[in-house]
Amino acid sequence: MLGTQTSCTQSSPSQACCSEPLTWLEETVKLGCGFHSGAGDSATAPFRRATCSQSNTSGMLQCSLQLARWKNSHSVRSHHSEHSLSPDGSGHQHRHLEPLECRDLLVQNALFTGDLDMVQKYFTKGAAVDLIIETRGDVLRWTSTKRGTSWGYHTCSHTLVPFTHLLINSIYELLRLWSLSYEQELTTPLLITASRGHTACLRLLLLRGAAADFAPGGRTALHAACAASSAACARLLLRAGAHPEALSEDGYRPLHLCCKSSDSIECVRLLLQHGASVNSQTEEENDTALHVASRHGLAQHVQLLLHHGAELEVKNKEGQTPLNAACAQHHQPQDMDRYYRVCQLLVDGGASINAADRDRQHPLHLACKNANAQIVELLLARGANVNVMNYGGNTALHNILQVAAYKLEHRPELVVQALLNHGAVRVWPGSLLKALVNSYSHVRVSEDWEAAVPAEVVQKYPCFYQSLFSLGHRPRSLQHLARCCLRTLLEGRLLLVLSQLHLPSALHQFLLLGFEDVLY
Repeated sequence: MLGTQTSCTQSSPSQACCSEPLTWLEETVKLGCGFHSGAGDSATAPFRRATCSQSNTSGMLQCSLQLARWKNSHSVRSHHSEHSLSPDGSGHQHRHLEPLECRDLLVQNALFTGDLDMVQKYFTKGAAVDLIIETRGDVLRWTSTKRGTSWGYHTCSHTLVPFTHLLINSIYELLRLWSLSYEQELTTPLLITASRGHTACLRLLLLRGAAADFAPGGRTALHAACAASSAACARLLLRAGAHPEALSEDGYRPLHLCCKSSDSIECVRLLLQHGASVNSQTEEENDTALHVASRHGLAQHVQLLLHHGAELEVKNKEGQTPLNAACAQHHQPQDMDRYYRVCQLLVDGGASINAADRDRQHPLHLACKNANAQIVELLLARGANVNVMNYGGNTALHNILQVAAYKLEHRPELVVQALLNHGAVRVWPGSLLKALVNSYSHVRVSEDWEAAVPAEVVQKYPCFYQSLFSLGHRPRSLQHLARCCLRTLLEGRLLLVLSQLHLPSALHQFLLLGFEDVLY
């Protein structure tokens, strides 16, 4: 058989073209044949059996990988019954068809563009629907091709000592040419239409008997619809029997993918209505849907998940609760309000204020790294420990001082003010924040300070720096010393006491280190 071609003329793709009882896909691996459209195919039947020939080793390995991935996805979904929509909208059991590989670009173009007329033309009643399509993914991967021959390593490695074995293995790897290329993905007509929100085409494919949970590429059409925030497609798939708890190859369930976009709230509702577990965790990070929604600052999603019983104290692989995750995510200035609303919902729901992750980072530490004064005020008002240290020995005050210089738009001085007013232990900063300098009764200013500050900075804030440099040869004012004495006396109780004294507004702000352009 080697070097010759054998025509595969069986009318049914499920029949083997060899004498051994192999499926058509296993036979493809052994003979290197595939399913594609030819020039002579009719428009309504673009998928036919190709001729079979002995392929090279790399081709067989690629076919083997596709076979293994398809078998894996097929076995995963075998516990769930496969349904499709009948013309009246109810589900019915479809007939089993082994999947074919589609290489016809016209068919693929019709699916990707959502051309319903062409999809109807290609996918007639009785035609194969569960096709496998190989497409280029969105992720760049390092791939290698071997240069030269793999001499010696595989043939005589059993006679080599470990060091020589390792040396030859290293040389063998150096003989490979590495390059960045897009990863190839296996997909299906159903997944393509669901991922692009082509509802009419998706409905047609389901009516033609497409398997809702068919996942040769490691994720189902429901995963794709949820990732694209397409509620209409998700509704059709769930009605067709798609499993709301299907696990993708990378360990995500549809609900996890729904909680990454503000447009997907309706998808979340649909999944929960169809029995998705609100507390299921991802395989790799152990995130719940509440972790994901909190990390993305989605207040509506968080509120809905809490309403359906999402647990507040579940920890992920990093030891983070959803509140930790919300505080740890990078907050842009325009996003600070929505992250505050998320944290407010979690705290009001009973989330632990002092929950620590694996690095002993508390929500307060993380909020200070983001310079989010609203969240800091919220946590302190609910009893967060202002002076607790993480594994690095840093308090919340350390964290805000470390990031203040490059988070000026976040107004870090408000965070410093809040921490000091709640009894934070003072530390000498790397940057001269007015609030922190005003919290000391004595500041040792040397002549080197004036030389260290750039002239343009001094010109920008002349009153502040003139009063700062003058502290080197004069004592602090009596009113400032009185303020320091009172703050020391009321440390930890300052806000509570001041709220009961009904002081004039100016004096109230002075005691709370209100910002001025001069040091007293």
